[in-house]
Amino acid sequence: MGMARQVHTVVIGAGFAGLGMADRLRREGREDFVVLEKADEVGGTWRENTYPGCACDIRSHMYSFSFAQNPDWTRTYSAQPEIWRYLREVTDRHGLRRFIRFGVEVTGARWDADERRWHVSTAGGDEYVTRFLVSGMGGLHLPNIPRLPGIENFTGPAFHSARWDHGYPLRGKRVAVVGTGASAVQFIPRIAPEVERLTVFQRTPPWVLPKSDRAMPRWTRWLFRTVPGVQRLYRALVYWLLEARAIGFNGRPGLMRLAQRVALAHLHRSVEDPELRRKLTPDYLLGCKRVLVANDFYPALTRPNVSLVTDGIAEVRERSVVDTAGVEHEVDAIIFGTGFHVTDAFDYVTFTGVGGRDLAKQWREEGIQTHLGITVAGYPNLFLLLGPNTALGHNSVVFMIESQVRYVARAMALAERTGAESLDTREGAQARFQSEIQRKLVSGVWTRGGCRSWYLDSQGVNRTIWPGFTWRYWLRTRKVDPATFGLRAP
Repeated sequence: MGMARQVHTVVIGAGFAGLGMADRLRREGREDFVVLEKADEVGGTWRENTYPGCACDIRSHMYSFSFAQNPDWTRTYSAQPEIWRYLREVTDRHGLRRFIRFGVEVTGARWDADERRWHVSTAGGDEYVTRFLVSGMGGLHLPNIPRLPGIENFTGPAFHSARWDHGYPLRGKRVAVVGTGASAVQFIPRIAPEVERLTVFQRTPPWVLPKSDRAMPRWTRWLFRTVPGVQRLYRALVYWLLEARAIGFNGRPGLMRLAQRVALAHLHRSVEDPELRRKLTPDYLLGCKRVLVANDFYPALTRPNVSLVTDGIAEVRERSVVDTAGVEHEVDAIIFGTGFHVTDAFDYVTFTGVGGRDLAKQWREEGIQTHLGITVAGYPNLFLLLGPNTALGHNSVVFMIESQVRYVARAMALAERTGAESLDTREGAQARFQSEIQRKLVSGVWTRGGCRSWYLDSQGVNRTIWPGFTWRYWLRTRKVDPATFGLRAP
């Protein structure tokens, strides 16, 4: 057993969520906290995903911290290297590095009811004993790789987009891509021109809208840097433009049909072949799955060396992939663009709460239940950032993270003010919150749009998306209502 360290707060992960929490704690004068990061650098999703073409599909000026705005974004939608650099710069400029322990992978955490402390265990054997535990693990870091029959017989490289094999040259190779989600839509156009043949296996066509991506002119960057308030104003404008999209996602399908017309026009402009166009036309309402933005995806699929296969994969052989129509496609490499473990991300770290209950097991059996996506009844002093039902289809999750970080800091302050050793969410408060959001989700496009998506858990319940406006979430998390919690004094 390694050593045990006593700290006030342990934050898991140094992506956007963990860094946002660390900065908040630092600004509140806290020195006794640590951020445990499994890798050797900050960045989370933006460190892990280095595939060609990786970029954000929310405008950069919104997809960044309000307390660390960057006047120098080079494009309206930034690419991965620029976002990752931004996160490293924020870490350094805000003096957060000294709180981060790199190379420390959290394997589990156990609540000790007598001590009223969390015992956090790590892969290296060290233990951290902490009053508050904040998970900034995020949902987009555990690659979801389907178990294709016969994949173990394949002799070439097979890798997930989030574990891109940069050492394997794709030039002149025959490559199979499995999946046409958010990552695939970005890397397919990048690799299509250099491979000999590209075979794309698509289960469900995505809705793709044109991307209004352009370079930020030098004068605007100068303006953001030198004139106070201009960038805040621009950011506010971007925020409300994005926010307006929530109306369509939440039970106003007419607006989605309007956006669908834009997407279909985009498809018609880009793809002339009626057969290919048919394969690329979704049969569900826009917004039901993640809406993608790309200008180069459709043109890439029309290249003579690219083919789109809509039959499923029957088996993988040593040098080929056989589809369910019996056609054998010879390939040198397989790339999975199949997304991440989102609704089951907590299956990989064990959180043990009051009375020995296991969070992942409880969620599997009873369905995911939280209050505001941040706290869970029976798991005192545990806070989740970007927890269930706080991801977005229409705006920047960084806005959600900042709302949550503020709420967590206020909950901690409530505990200190009232002398409570532990804050445990009341079952009633949690149940009320759940029924309210599920009522909204049921009328939303994700449930009624006629598709299966990664937003839904194994029971078909949406456990991922926040239903509605982010300003409502901001309002809800501004104050911590003491009645939400059973406060236990020492």
